[in-house]
Amino acid sequence: MDSTRVDRWLWATRLFKTRSEATAACRAGHVRVNGTPAKPASPVRAGDRLAVRAHGRERDVEVVQIIDKRVGAPLAQACLVDHTPPPAAVPEDPQFVRERGSGRPTKRDRRDLDRLRAR
Repeated sequence: MDSTRVDRWLWATRLFKTRSEATAACRAGHVRVNGTPAKPASPVRAGDRLAVRAHGRERDVEVVQIIDKRVGAPLAQACLVDHTPPPAAVPEDPQFVRERGSGRPTKRDRRDLDRLRAR
């Protein structure tokens, strides 16, 4: 097999749980093949680079092997090379810390939480 549909490959390599989810991501413009927006039926070949926004995370993936059937996780990982940089560590905000099991937050605690969420 020389090529396959991009939505089928994304589903087969387990980047999306369902094929319809992969199709919806392509239609929404969250998938790019070699820098160009991809439709669900766009062909994917070995050596192509995909930029995928899945589950709130940007992924940069290179196609190593073409598959169109869903396989086990170890086999699926062998079909791609992930060039995504590791996620940046989110620093803890020491301004507002509540101990676990300390009961309901007070009105002041709730206001502090609202201020943190508004940032």
